[in-house]
Amino acid sequence: MSRMTGSWLSGPSAALPKGADGTEDRYRGERLGLPESGPGSLVSTSRRLGAFMVDWLMGGGVALLILGGDLYSGMLGTVILGVWFVVGVVTVTLFSFTPGQFVVGLQVARVDAAVPVGIVRALARQVLLVFVVPALITDTDGRGMHDRATGTALVRSR
Repeated sequence: MSRMTGSWLSGPSAALPKGADGTEDRYRGERLGLPESGPGSLVSTSRRLGAFMVDWLMGGGVALLILGGDLYSGMLGTVILGVWFVVGVVTVTLFSFTPGQFVVGLQVARVDAAVPVGIVRALARQVLLVFVVPALITDTDGRGMHDRATGTALVRSR
C-alpha cells in the first residue's frame, strides 16, 4: 500500500519521469536539450498568457477596423478569431513568433532540429490552439499538448 500512495503523498515532483540514467530532471526542458535560463529556455505559463493577450487585443483592433467599428454586429468574436488565426499561422511560419510573442520576448522553436517551424507545424499548432484546451494541459516541462503534438516549444528569445 505504501508504494501506491507514495507518489501522491510525496508531492508532484515524485511523479516526474526519470532520465536515462535514473536521475530526475533538474529543470524544465533538460530532456529537450534546452538551457535552464536565458535565451532558448522554456517559458512560464504567465508569459504565454501575456503573449496571447497581446495577440488577442491586436486581433480585436484589426477586427474592429474590418467591421468598421461596429461592435454590435454579432460577428466581432468570429472576426477576431479569424484574424488571430491567420496572423498566428503567417507570422510563426515566417518569423517563428506572433506579434504578442515578440512583444513579450518569446519564439516558437522546433525541438527536434534547429530549423524554422514551417507552415505545416505552424498551421497544426494554430488549429489546436483554437480549441484552447490543448494549451491548458501541459507536460512536466510545461509544454502544452499543441506543442507536443507539433514537436515545438515556446522559448525565450532574449
